Amino acid sequence: MERFLAYRLEDLPYVIVSLLIAFTVHEFSHAYVAYKFGDPTAKNEGRVTLNPISHLDPIGTLLILIAGFGWARPVPVNRFHFKNPKLAGVLVSFAGPFSNLLVAIFGYLIFYGLLAAGVGPDLPFFIQPFFEMLINLNILLFVFNLIPLPPLDGYRIVQDLVSADLRAKMTQYEQYGSLIFLILIITPLSSYTISPILNNVVPLVGGALNQFFTLLLF
Repeated sequence: MERFLAYRLEDLPYVIVSLLIAFTVHEFSHAYVAYKFGDPTAKNEGRVTLNPISHLDPIGTLLILIAGFGWARPVPVNRFHFKNPKLAGVLVSFAGPFSNLLVAIFGYLIFYGLLAAGVGPDLPFFIQPFFEMLINLNILLFVFNLIPLPPLDGYRIVQDLVSADLRAKMTQYEQYGSLIFLILIITPLSSYTISPILNNVVPLVGGALNQFFTLLLF
C-alpha cells in the first residue's frame, strides 16, 4: 500500500493532522479577512470557522496523500463588497499563505520553547516528528501558494496589483493558465519549474526560522 502514497505509512498520522491544521487555518484566514473588509459571502456559507469539515475537499485531501499535492475548498469572495477592492483583494489573498507561515512560526516557538525549558527528554516520542511535519508542510504551503500561477494565491495577488485592463486580459486567459499549472505539476516539467522553487525557497525560509529561534531560545 505504501508505494501508492506520497508519504511513508509511519508519517501519515503526522501528515493528516498537519494538513487538517494547515488547510483549515489557511481557508479560515481568507474567509475572516474577507469578512472584515465587508464581504459576508464566505461567512454566509459557514466558512469563517476553524471546523476542518467546512474547508476540506475530499478529493484534494486524498490527492495530497497519494500524489503529494492537492487542495482545500476555495473560499468564495465577492470583490464588489470591498470599499477598496485592490487593497482588500491583496490582503485576502495573502492572508492564506501568511497564516501558514504563522503556523510554522508558532510550531517552532512551541517546540523550541519546550526544548529550551529542558523537558525535551520527557516528551512523548511523537512530539518531535509531529512538529517537524507541521512546520515543514506549512512552510511548503506558504511558498507554494505564493507562486503567481492560477489558481494559487500568488496569482490573485498579482491580479489585484496590475491595472484593470491587464486584470481583464489575465481573467480572459486564466483557464489556460490553470491548465499550464497542472501540466507543470504532474509532468516531468515540474523538475525544471515548480520543484526548483520549492527545493530552494522552502529550505531557505525554514533555515532562517530555525536560526532565529535557535538564537532566541538557546
